[in-house]
Amino acid sequence: MATVIVEGDIEKALKKFRKIIEKEGILTECKRREFYEKPSVKRKRKERAARKRLIK
Repeated sequence: MATVIVEGDIEKALKKFRKIIEKEGILTECKRREFYEKPSVKRKRKERAARKRLIK
């Protein structure tokens, strides 16, 4: 992934970069992988997410 800065507008490039990171879920994945997650906890988290998707 490459972000091009035009005329030194760093704020715009940073905003675009953050938007891409949020869309791809990279930041949330890093936070989730920060500590070891037991398989049983991982399974429960996935089940809760599936239920949440079904409700919506």
